[in-house]
Amino acid sequence: MTDDLRRRLQDALVPAMRARDRAAVSAIRSALAAVANAEAVPVEPRGGPPTAGLVAKSAVGLGAAEVDRLQLSEDDVRSILHAEVTAHLQAAEHQRSVGQAARAVELQAQVAALRPFLDTIKD
Repeated sequence: MTDDLRRRLQDALVPAMRARDRAAVSAIRSALAAVANAEAVPVEPRGGPPTAGLVAKSAVGLGAAEVDRLQLSEDDVRSILHAEVTAHLQAAEHQRSVGQAARAVELQAQVAALRPFLDTIKD
């Protein structure tokens, strides 16, 4: 798995924070959170470890509840980022249609902050 796109997002976060670019910070954090959420394993383990009686359905044994996160490919991360941009564009259009021009402008600024990371995605 390559972390190029994720690393670029992480590397862009600190400069955006230092520049006090609220739109970029919000967009980058949102994108990184979406990637982290996609790596989460399903909550319901199949056939899972034995459980203890003290706390209902708690795992027994050292590390019994620890599970490796899913490994995403670079294409998976790109797809997630593309979905984030699409969602922001749709939300901006909706905000504009209900008379919330200021919020639409914020969302467009977030899209603008994420666009440089989409240079390799072909629509």
